[in-house]
Amino acid sequence: MSTPCGLPAEDLAPGMSASFSKTITEADIVLFAGTTGDVNAIHLDEEYAAGTAFGGRIAHGLLSAGLISATLANRLPGPGTVYLAQTLAFRAPVRPGDTVTATVTVKSVSVEKRRVVLDTWCTVGGRRVVEGEATVLAPVRLGRVPRHESSPQPVI
Repeated sequence: MSTPCGLPAEDLAPGMSASFSKTITEADIVLFAGTTGDVNAIHLDEEYAAGTAFGGRIAHGLLSAGLISATLANRLPGPGTVYLAQTLAFRAPVRPGDTVTATVTVKSVSVEKRRVVLDTWCTVGGRRVVEGEATVLAPVRLGRVPRHESSPQPVI
């Protein structure tokens, strides 16, 4: 069986970008609420949500942000990526039925440490709804064993 591997740090460069899109369904919102325990009425109760500043139900912000995680894990850098940090700013609501596109763009790469910093954002209809920055540990190239600073040096 072949194990998929994303791009290692040495194959990444500033400006590289990838995206992933998903239409947010009623099921997504209900399952997210059940999984996380966030049952805020703004997400689940149309009658309540109609009386808020949003005028109706909105999806959980972290549901949209989760698409950033999917983009990092599946597209860039890809399988084997480890999330280390993420900042987020929620700019606009996402509603049931909206198609969210998450995009990540490499800002900087530390090949030695395998650290990659990426600009991250989500859009709906071209409007940014989430913005942030992620730091990840890039995958290891298959067949290569990563060295840790505490690893003993080989004797030659």
